[in-house]
Amino acid sequence: MRKGFTLVEIMIVVAVVIVLVTLAIPNILSSRRVANEGAAVANLRTINNACQLYNINKETFPELLEIMVPDYLDSEISGGRKQGYQYIYTLVDQDHFTINANPTSTGLLKGKFYFMDDSGVVRWNQSGPAGAGDEIVK
Repeated sequence: MRKGFTLVEIMIVVAVVIVLVTLAIPNILSSRRVANEGAAVANLRTINNACQLYNINKETFPELLEIMVPDYLDSEISGGRKQGYQYIYTLVDQDHFTINANPTSTGLLKGKFYFMDDSGVVRWNQSGPAGAGDEIVK
């Protein structure tokens, strides 16, 4: 009676594990990318709500996101980066602003680019920074 495994049996097990890992990794990365995209849209809406509340109280939109901490906005979002996205806030004039959410990851984790203005409508673009003329997020 023999004890242990043969080299062929061990190689078959290793090959099966490699195939399973190869199939699982793209799905895991895709799930993370989709989660980051959902968080980016939610963060844009949070920033918009904070700016609208600031506007109600101060009768102008903020010059920078940082001045809304801690009363209106989380310090992590106001810092400009959160969950794989960089948030770029631009005050157009006292009655209008824009926010871009650009992915910081590359390769399989690179997500969509998002845009929102004071209207609260989120727009997206796959290839580069989104703008007012891009498709609306549904």
